[in-house]
Amino acid sequence: MFKKILVANRGEIALRIQRACRELGVKAVMVYSEADREAKYVKLAEEAVCIGPASSALSYLNMPAIISAAEVTDAEAIHPGYGFLSENADFAERVERSGFQFIGPTPESIRIMGDKVSAKQAMIKAGVPCVPGSEGELPDDPVQIKRIAKMVGYPVIIKAAGGGGGRGMRVVHTEAALINAVAMTKSEAGAAFGNPAVYMEKYLQNPRHVEIQILADKYKNAVYLGERDCSMQRRHQKVIEEAPAPGISRKLIERVGERCVAACKKIGYRGAGTFEFLFEDGEFYFIEMNTRVQVEHPVTEMTTGIDIVKTQIMVAAGEKLPFTQRQIQIRGHAIECRLNAEDAYKCIPSPGRITMWHPPGGPGVRVDSHVYTNYFVPPNYDSMIGKIIVHGDTREQALARMRTALGETVVEGINTNIALHRELMVDAKFMEGGTNIHYLEAWLANHNR
Repeated sequence: MFKKILVANRGEIALRIQRACRELGVKAVMVYSEADREAKYVKLAEEAVCIGPASSALSYLNMPAIISAAEVTDAEAIHPGYGFLSENADFAERVERSGFQFIGPTPESIRIMGDKVSAKQAMIKAGVPCVPGSEGELPDDPVQIKRIAKMVGYPVIIKAAGGGGGRGMRVVHTEAALINAVAMTKSEAGAAFGNPAVYMEKYLQNPRHVEIQILADKYKNAVYLGERDCSMQRRHQKVIEEAPAPGISRKLIERVGERCVAACKKIGYRGAGTFEFLFEDGEFYFIEMNTRVQVEHPVTEMTTGIDIVKTQIMVAAGEKLPFTQRQIQIRGHAIECRLNAEDAYKCIPSPGRITMWHPPGGPGVRVDSHVYTNYFVPPNYDSMIGKIIVHGDTREQALARMRTALGETVVEGINTNIALHRELMVDAKFMEGGTNIHYLEAWLANHNR
């Protein structure tokens, strides 16, 4: 096991990794920007290093500053958390070239899965079901592009090969709009991701977003930890997640989970990862793989009893997975609500000072958050300030516990989306389970009318 790990992230995930290190008896070095000087994990740190000003480009995305911080503190490994550099293959390579262990997959795995075209090709080879579409990058010839679209069938979606986070996508309903849409997406992809390659997929009309969590070690042992339903989202950003996904048979989950495990073994995957699927009419369609820990990992931890972050660290240190597939059991139901510093319905960010922070408690309630009373939420980063996670024996009990938890939560001084979560927990369609990925956006549009 490592003696010291540098945590190359901020916010609630930095605190989450710091806690996992403490449980393992490992020292955690926290890095922070000038805007995060007052963060809870910095105050709790045994060692903390300022890596630059508020701008992410000059701090959390500054590879030389992060590696230098690891060098001066004698850290042995770097945990990238999620976002920022967590899925950057060049960063993983530089970390390992500098003599540190990257707590995540190999740079090669990140490259394969980070490029959506190569990821899809790898999944087709491994037998993982994929959305019908172009077999690879779209050609330049407009005639060929139109032929592919005709074969796939309208509507189609044009996606950036190097995209992510809901960016670099364009839905096309007619042939007349196709060539212009491809050109615009290529241009945007080149500017945003440094890679102008795009591909085409069938645009599924009313799918759910269901994902499979996996863990793998370097000895080609891999397991899946059930699934999560992340369909409650807006602008391709998840708002509520739950596990297991309501109304999907265990046999179907087992079949897809086994294929995900087989794919991990085939590409020599190591660490935590998530296979994201669209689910429509009883079929799973692979869309992408996240080669890192997810924001919503706690719902899987609550239903399996497995600490994903600790396991990530253990696997990176060269240990074997401490459990087999047969030992993994899904117990009860868990729901997570992301707390954001923003207007509840218009989703406009609301940074500022929190004058009162009172998180909920009680049986089956977990709060992952780095904020406290008098904490200043900086305007420079993502608006998420924490997550409320509940677990119950049944989905109904989990919903009841979440309503109670949200009713107890007090955040003053800034706007938050707590009111939105309170309404959604009593929404008839959400309570029924199985809403599609467009449901929340339509609900918000109706509310804001």
